[in-house]
Amino acid sequence: MPYIDDALLDDPDHLARCDRRGVLRSLATAGAQVRQAVTLADEAGIERIASAHRPRAVVVVASGGSAVVGDVVSLLVEQGSPTPVHALQGGPLPAWVGPLDLVVALSLSGAEAGAVTIAHEAARRGAAVLTVGAADSPLADAAQRARGVHVPVGHGPVSSRTALWGLVSPVAVALGHVGLVQPGTIAWEEVARALDRVAEECRPDSPAFVNPAKVHALALAETLPMVLADGPVAGVAARRAGSMLARTARVPATVGELPHAASEVVACFDGPHATGAGWEATRAPVPDGGRDIFADPFLDAPAQIPLGLWVLGAGGLSPMAQRVSTVAQRAGVRLVDTLVEEAAPLEELARLVARVDFTATWLAIGLGLDPGVSPHLAELRESD
Repeated sequence: MPYIDDALLDDPDHLARCDRRGVLRSLATAGAQVRQAVTLADEAGIERIASAHRPRAVVVVASGGSAVVGDVVSLLVEQGSPTPVHALQGGPLPAWVGPLDLVVALSLSGAEAGAVTIAHEAARRGAAVLTVGAADSPLADAAQRARGVHVPVGHGPVSSRTALWGLVSPVAVALGHVGLVQPGTIAWEEVARALDRVAEECRPDSPAFVNPAKVHALALAETLPMVLADGPVAGVAARRAGSMLARTARVPATVGELPHAASEVVACFDGPHATGAGWEATRAPVPDGGRDIFADPFLDAPAQIPLGLWVLGAGGLSPMAQRVSTVAQRAGVRLVDTLVEEAAPLEELARLVARVDFTATWLAIGLGLDPGVSPHLAELRESD
């Protein structure tokens, strides 16, 4: 079973050995990313993306660590809006995209083949094109050829996972210019301050017993986590959590959003990863499969990693979330709550995502992993 010695999380030498690419430092720049991105968007003339009509549809092309940008755009464009948002992680541009639509392509390096290809195709069809990525890159060239707008990303982030706010902020600014977000509804300085506050709380020299990200990393280390979102804003953060746990901490996790995911989550409390009485009480007799009846559960590794339930929400838990939490505790499932203050959607999301990002990174460091480098992922990329 994975285990973290909490002393490791406060050991600067261990941190230096694991976080060689400075992932924690990059995450701490999230507030600065917001301020810089808004400035860069204005300097790039992002207001030129506006036209005489509101877009019929918005297509967001982002993959890997930046794929969550599509979820953020869907969140900001209210459900009552007649403009649908389509998020793509690859593949061809949908056949229906044309001059009435807005295509947003993102790539931190500006060289991701799928984003560049789709930007060129969107230009050929006459769609409005907005790109966000490195300056003087193939993606910037595609925007120029399309007579669209390219917003360069600032310096600092080491990967698309740590550059989220530098990528999403220009897109949110553009949504205001095309009439999909009411002007003045996003208080950018408040979003940046929220990110700064979480970075301060989760900094390396904050002890493990008070640092919320370290506390949650310690709790999740010995579990098979299930991430449950209480509300649509938390739903975006939960999907980010699933990605960060896998890509950063190398921990598989299931993700769900209330109310529809409640039954799927609670049903697992009766399964083989549950530590309570439900598993043995509800299953029919089956052969033990050769299990050693003399095995000591304290000296020998357990056969199964127990479940953990990571609940994300704002304000307080809804009645449904409270019921699920109660059932989880009765079933012996370890419960971890990440709750933030209620606020405007993007500010609320900033607080949740920042907590998620720091928790996943501290979990990786506690497990002795480099949060910025996956050897097997590097091997997969080299084989392409």
